[in-house]
Amino acid sequence: MKARTLRKDKVNVITLGCSKNTVDSENMMAQLQANNYAVTHQENNSDANIVIINTCGFIDAAKEESVNNILYYADAKEKGIIEKLYVTGCLSHRYKDDLEAEIPQVDAFFGTMELPRLLKTLKADYKHELIGERLLTTPNHFAYVKISEGCNRTCAFCAIPIMRGKHISKSIDELVQEAKSLAAKGVKELILIAQELTYYGLDIYKERALSKLLYALNEVEGIEWIRLHYAYPSKFPLDVIDAMVACEKVCNYLDMPLQHASDPVLKAMRRQITRNETKELIAAIREKCPDITLRTTMLVGFPGETESDIETLKAFIQEQRFSRLGVFTYSHEEGTPGHVLEDDVPDEIKQQRAAEVMEVQQNISFELNEAKVGQTLKVLIDKKEGGYFVGRTEADSPEVDNEVLIPAATNYCRIGDFAQVKITDASDFDLYGELVIMDS
Repeated sequence: MKARTLRKDKVNVITLGCSKNTVDSENMMAQLQANNYAVTHQENNSDANIVIINTCGFIDAAKEESVNNILYYADAKEKGIIEKLYVTGCLSHRYKDDLEAEIPQVDAFFGTMELPRLLKTLKADYKHELIGERLLTTPNHFAYVKISEGCNRTCAFCAIPIMRGKHISKSIDELVQEAKSLAAKGVKELILIAQELTYYGLDIYKERALSKLLYALNEVEGIEWIRLHYAYPSKFPLDVIDAMVACEKVCNYLDMPLQHASDPVLKAMRRQITRNETKELIAAIREKCPDITLRTTMLVGFPGETESDIETLKAFIQEQRFSRLGVFTYSHEEGTPGHVLEDDVPDEIKQQRAAEVMEVQQNISFELNEAKVGQTLKVLIDKKEGGYFVGRTEADSPEVDNEVLIPAATNYCRIGDFAQVKITDASDFDLYGELVIMDS
């Protein structure tokens, strides 16, 4: 009988969902590597014998994607392609009992805060000295930095507090150290993320401390851009905009999901703000920082939403002319306050309303992009793809915003570096340009 060849365990980590999950996977991978595991991330045709799936459970489409990935690797395990399959993240946290019953091929399920237990299952130690250390899955020149975990808000449509718990801030000192570590690895752009950025510091400093964090991060050598994602509009601390203006490294960019603009819908969603209060906030932000890029997200199809509500929303978008806007349709999530309401907007109407909203934004985006033709802009080069070098301006976050496309046949750009690019053409959601010079 031929003896089985011993080989070192190798883990393939699959990350689904948002950028917060990305950070969790990167932390997990650093811990595994420190425990002498070979680690890959979403490697196709991997020779890994262990797979860990970091799931998303936010809305129906995300849950379906997560379940499909689990089933795919459960089948691979049954065929002997992999030996062990573990599932973690939001879906696993929320539906652990159901998943255990329905997919017994999975060796173990873990919640969102159970990394030490997952490591213990793999006979690995949780190394506290590695807190903040990560194996980046993004390009080396930008990284997501999670400044807090969880959320204390009670929005009627959102299941995040169920899966992530109450708001817990990291300390400024810890985040500055993490930023320095990332800068030492060549990271030039920090994208600050949280379920609710503006709540930062209330739990540990007894005051909103996002502006203080920005001043501290602005001093980190090697970092050139700091970007803000996911700010809550109600009681928004305007000193954050003061810090944005004062700190040269903080991008004039704010991602602030508003979700809607009709007062009845905002009230039903428990957003704690009215349309007029939102307008006043936007005006105050733009007064302090006139060239700010405002990105927002709208949610359509919430229970009780009418055609009149959608017309109000479309008029609001037309009036405010957001630089960037995304839209998603309501998902009826058990355990949320909204689940007690009747999900009375049919799916096809939800999709139609989303398309109408995006059509309004598409026209605005084209007009704003067209106004940039002839300008020379600072661009961070992300990648080369399909005959173009692809980059972003200060006004653009990775994956969700516009891109600047520079023909590779007539230009040479260094990936991960900044460049001055003259904009020569524009489309609805992209800019085209020619390299002027690479920044030193």
